[in-house]
Amino acid sequence: MSSIRGKNEKNQTLITQFLLLGLPIPPEHQHQFYALFLAMYLTTVLGNLIIIVVILLDSHLHTPMYLFLSNLSFSDLCFSSVTMPKLLQNMQSQDPSIPYAGCLTQMYFLIVFGANESFLLVVMAYDRYVAICFPLHYTTIMSPKLCLCLMVLCWVLAMLYSMLHTLLLARLSFCEKNVIPQFFCDTSAMLKLACSDIRINEWMIFIMGGLVTVIPFLLIIVSYVKIVCSILKVSSMRIIQKVFSTCGSHLSVVSLFYGTIIGLYIFPSANNSTVKETVMAIMYTVVTPMLNPFIYSLRNRDIKEALIRIICKKKISL
Repeated sequence: MSSIRGKNEKNQTLITQFLLLGLPIPPEHQHQFYALFLAMYLTTVLGNLIIIVVILLDSHLHTPMYLFLSNLSFSDLCFSSVTMPKLLQNMQSQDPSIPYAGCLTQMYFLIVFGANESFLLVVMAYDRYVAICFPLHYTTIMSPKLCLCLMVLCWVLAMLYSMLHTLLLARLSFCEKNVIPQFFCDTSAMLKLACSDIRINEWMIFIMGGLVTVIPFLLIIVSYVKIVCSILKVSSMRIIQKVFSTCGSHLSVVSLFYGTIIGLYIFPSANNSTVKETVMAIMYTVVTPMLNPFIYSLRNRDIKEALIRIICKKKISL
């Protein structure tokens, strides 16, 4: 499919839309994979919506921990919704094109929700650290005002970070190549297609990307080191098991989120890099947002009890 192009003052052909290469799926298996990804997306939406609604309806869950969890679920839901509808549409219509403005918009929101999740995981780690290491002062430290400030800070930082990359990418020119070897508008893939100087973009990805991923990851590790040091002083096995049960869900989500990022960017592979990047991209845009609500609901007794209470109340009212 040929792309629509415009011309600038110097008669240089400029690309006005991109072609998303999509997933390396044989044509005879397109319908099966379409059904699979549609089911995964609907599961992601339903699972995260249930967690948000349960936390909103049950007053027992109106605590800092679940306030942050509801934000994480909302971020996961939106993160998946940025890429999945377009992927499903392309699989059905066989039209992989996306306008230039649409590509920038998709990239902007993808970075916003991805960065916000990184910041929220840090805040949730800090919440667990305060709850376990300073239980008597927890309500004082994690006041409603501080929780609100932390949430707003996460969203503002994520939006500013995303705006920086989007504006830097918007200043670039795209002349000849317009095929993105992904199923969404990936920043690094788009930079390879640019026909203007991308050194500033690469430096900003290296510097700011490091700040947004490495520093939060290190802060999470520091929080859990302090938590482990604190519980090792406690002789009661019951308390130790309760601590690990409380932190287990968060640690599982952190492992999923940062594991794919480390595998994709920290340890890149020279062989079959396109296939590996696609698999990793599916992991953090499709699989992780789908698994997060299951991790929290299956491992969290409070969520399960709240869901049972809401269902019982609904039955009684009916």
